[in-house]
Amino acid sequence: MKNSIENNLKKHNVILPQPPIPVASYVPFVITGKLIFISGQVCFIGQDQSLKGKLGANLTTEQGYQAARNATLNAIAHLKSACKGDLEIVKKCVNIRVLIACTSDFIDHPKVGNGASDLISDIFGIAGPHSRAAVGCSSLPLDCAVEVESIWEIL
Repeated sequence: MKNSIENNLKKHNVILPQPPIPVASYVPFVITGKLIFISGQVCFIGQDQSLKGKLGANLTTEQGYQAARNATLNAIAHLKSACKGDLEIVKKCVNIRVLIACTSDFIDHPKVGNGASDLISDIFGIAGPHSRAAVGCSSLPLDCAVEVESIWEIL
């Protein structure tokens, strides 16, 4: 169905942000063959840096879920740019890696990762199911709570 991705964005009231500019010496994505590798995207949308800190310290699991969703919105914004504006050429989300800044006793990594996975499933439908790792770490760039990397297959 033509424009099914754009329809899903509207159906779920998802507005993609402007793709964030890299903060270091890397490119936001690399295309090789039919794969697009999206560099790690932090959970800040525009100037909103409210999701700073660590899960299990100053942030809840629910805030972590939102942080993973935000980071994935940034990743999809870069994906759209890599696809020259046409998300319909996305065949499959292959893999995501959800990095979570958290305390050593935090155990809800899968629930936080679902913020990314649920969004991808909502937007990409049958092209959305993917392999995933949700990993805790002591800190992330800019004191963000969550960073998401992703790999996508295109037609």
